[in-house]
Amino acid sequence: MSVFFDSPISEDLVAAGDAELLLANIGVTNGISATESGEYRQLLAAVHDVAEHILQLPDYVARADTEKYPREQIRRPLEEEQDFGHAWAHRFLIRGNPGGELLRGKTVCLKDNVAVAGVPQFFGTDAIPAWTSDSDATVVRRVLDAGADVVGTTICENFCNSTSSFTSAQGTVHNPYAEGYSAGGSTSGGSAVVGGGLVDIAIGADQGGSIRVPSSFCGCVGLKPTHGLVPYTGISSSDAINDHAGPIARSVSDVALCLDAISGRDDFDDRTLGAPIHGSTQYASSLQSSIAGMKIGILTEGFEHRLIDENVKATVLKAVQSFEQLGANVQEISVPLHLEGPAIWTIQQRIAGTLGMMGYAHGRRGLFSTAYEAARQPWTNETFQKLFPSTKNTIINGLSLIQNYPGLYAKTMNLVQQLRDSYEELFQEYDLIIMPTTPFVAPPNVDWKRGDSPMEALKPSMGITINTAIFDVTGHPAMSLPVGFAPSSIDPSVRLPVGMQLVGGLWQEQKILDAGYAWESANDWKQIGVSGVQGQKLPTKL
Repeated sequence: MSVFFDSPISEDLVAAGDAELLLANIGVTNGISATESGEYRQLLAAVHDVAEHILQLPDYVARADTEKYPREQIRRPLEEEQDFGHAWAHRFLIRGNPGGELLRGKTVCLKDNVAVAGVPQFFGTDAIPAWTSDSDATVVRRVLDAGADVVGTTICENFCNSTSSFTSAQGTVHNPYAEGYSAGGSTSGGSAVVGGGLVDIAIGADQGGSIRVPSSFCGCVGLKPTHGLVPYTGISSSDAINDHAGPIARSVSDVALCLDAISGRDDFDDRTLGAPIHGSTQYASSLQSSIAGMKIGILTEGFEHRLIDENVKATVLKAVQSFEQLGANVQEISVPLHLEGPAIWTIQQRIAGTLGMMGYAHGRRGLFSTAYEAARQPWTNETFQKLFPSTKNTIINGLSLIQNYPGLYAKTMNLVQQLRDSYEELFQEYDLIIMPTTPFVAPPNVDWKRGDSPMEALKPSMGITINTAIFDVTGHPAMSLPVGFAPSSIDPSVRLPVGMQLVGGLWQEQKILDAGYAWESANDWKQIGVSGVQGQKLPTKL
């Protein structure tokens, strides 16, 4: 019983019949009798009083150390300060610890769903006002401690709900290798400025492929670590099961250095309870170019999906040959359940993602952004109309699934466990499995405007995550490695980067990094598949 029940209760917060109306919303129309109604109203008013009391308490915030790490020149970039279309959300400078060693001399940008104290956050939308955090995300503090300079936040797609790069309300991002083509999403801006050579490292977030897809399109190395290896504190969530943060860089060694800097247990994030102690990993110093004896599986289902472009398939298979030349034992393998991954991810993400968007996420310990919650709730006609179709679709899908299939989420999560177990069994025999990151190279961006067809807005993203989303629900580490160029299906004279995805067992990042480092040391990916006219690299100022 509430301790507030013995105090005067504000029954004016609850009208007569409210309890019955609430039950009617879930199909219960005769759950309480007329004689019980008044008492349930009184109990409902009591819990409303408790809610009002909680809202009046001061919030608990891990405030940023802005004296040690002052923020300089925070600004929304002018057009002449933009790169690759509109890759930047905000530009600023936070100088890293001069005594930091891991990332000394490196520049880092952050996806615009990563909290930086004093910097407004858009989250790719104008449906709600930008909000400003008092805290730095854990990964921000860690890269600063490691000596990196943080130089800005970069565009992310609308509520992180797209793998295209034209859905952000803050502008379109172009591929650094061909103007007018997608940079991928939802970490679009970060991948563009890293792939274009302007910033050393981007920190992105990945719920269905949002690190690996843009890395594949932009010629970057992008790692989605094991779920919980990198803290998610201070990063806007889609769903706690799918939430992953990780590095994007132009080399495996920089990815490994950043992973050492940002990984490890965080007292605020219960997802990290199984992670190593922060500062104890040695991914970068342990890198080795010898993979002799490593056992690698070519996942048949990852290559044979009907959406896989033949040129992408051929480029990745050619890259696999290099592993054989380096002494690895490469074999074809099959996991039939892999083909069910997109369907399983879709149901899990639509239901859990909708609950998060509606403010109903629960079941995790952590520090959460009350400023973000205040900005996005409640949804109204005006705010919903401003959402990009992919975000609208998520909410519509989720609400329908919750209403019509009340036991579906439980069944889906059981299948997630089956998928996870299937891969873990495979990793008892194989060190890694390999497949294309994306089924095709970057498609053209779409000049979509509000009022245009929702289906036309969604088409460019359809099918892109057939090989990536599955490892978000299973939590396995996966890295996209650039392995050459392939022609655009729209214009064969335009050649765009191809990504090969390396997937390892849970907590086996070192094997992935070693294999990627060995391949990278033996090959120059920019010289593979460049016959014909390669997409012209954009100037830094469009």
